Amino acid sequence: MNKQMKLEHILSNQLPVPTKLLTDFHLLGLDEIELVVIIQLHRFRHEGNNFPTPQDLSECLSINETECANILRRLIQKQLLSIDQIENEMNQISEVYSLEPLWEKLFHENNLQQEVSDDGTLFILFEQEFGRPLSPFEIEMINTWLDDDRISPSLIKAGLRESVLMNKLNFKYIDRILRSWKKKGIETVEQARVESRSFKKQASQHTTYKNVEQKDDTLYFNWLTGEDGHAK
Repeated sequence: MNKQMKLEHILSNQLPVPTKLLTDFHLLGLDEIELVVIIQLHRFRHEGNNFPTPQDLSECLSINETECANILRRLIQKQLLSIDQIENEMNQISEVYSLEPLWEKLFHENNLQQEVSDDGTLFILFEQEFGRPLSPFEIEMINTWLDDDRISPSLIKAGLRESVLMNKLNFKYIDRILRSWKKKGIETVEQARVESRSFKKQASQHTTYKNVEQKDDTLYFNWLTGEDGHAK
């Protein structure tokens, strides 16, 4: 094989990567290592491996298997990577990595930076409050609030803060808070504050109620047992 043929062979074995990914990846909240992992996932898919393991990835990179697994988890948290299930002609189910969420965010021109920043900060805030990485179930629950329930990141943060102040830091409690707000048509943080103040005014009229420890200038109550803070 002469030099010209070798060059043609090299050029024919190329991986198409969107230029926008290389120029705007930072707007998606990605760092350079995460970008390279994404490109490797794209390459594996291009070569027919739709579900490379962390070990597969680490063999192509300068980071170890554990770091690769952590990056995959972060990409899922940031809603830039998903795990889908596909069925083949023999009705066998297998899992595949999908970069479709990444492409949708990347090529969605409106408010790209703000949207990704809010969502990314949300996951970081939850991990900081819980003091540990989120489980796949917890990540999925946050994604459900964002995508299915269409709850804004700011209102989800308010629900998290409410649970912290009530010393009831768990996802079930936060979910009940958010569902209670949604049922009442509350869509903004200010509306949630108004609702809490309204309860405070009502509760103050019932002298038989136990004193509620006030941890902030807004009254927070037990969303799991009802609006009056007492089991029905």
